[in-house]
Amino acid sequence: MNTYWTHLESPVGRLLLTADETGALTSLSFPGQKNGRTVQEGWRRDPGPFRAAEEQLVAYFAGELKEFRLELHTEGSEFRERVWAALDGVAYGATTTYGEIAARIGASRAAVRAVGGAIGANPLLIVRPCHRVIGADGSLTGYAGGLERKTTLLTLEGVDAMGESATDDNAAGGPPTPLRQ
Repeated sequence: MNTYWTHLESPVGRLLLTADETGALTSLSFPGQKNGRTVQEGWRRDPGPFRAAEEQLVAYFAGELKEFRLELHTEGSEFRERVWAALDGVAYGATTTYGEIAARIGASRAAVRAVGGAIGANPLLIVRPCHRVIGADGSLTGYAGGLERKTTLLTLEGVDAMGESATDDNAAGGPPTPLRQ
């Protein structure tokens, strides 16, 4: 199977995007990111498959796009795929916790550490919004792209640096409440 790649400069640094031969986005990572992808021999540099992703990322960083609509293809265990799908349900400008993600996928409270591991292995940063997951106490916790980038992404979405979001009901679809000062 062919892998295509391109770079995109962004307000949070250079992004590496990869896609499969169908054009589905397979990863979005930062240079030096923990478990991030790096360009491999045999991959083809071709910006063509990434036009929609680039347009949507530019609109996201301009504050004009709240939800990505891209063809995605990831390969993870059934558990990781469930966790990653739950991340897709965390709305722009909202935050959630590892425990809430565990509950959303029907995992026990004891599975929170495994949920954290799956979130840490998310191959599609920004697009699959693991940056919206915070600690149960509201603290900003680890992010494969670094806490500075996590803070920048949350601030862009209207979430203050303490993890308080513009919507208290997070991804549950409840009504928005004003940002806390």
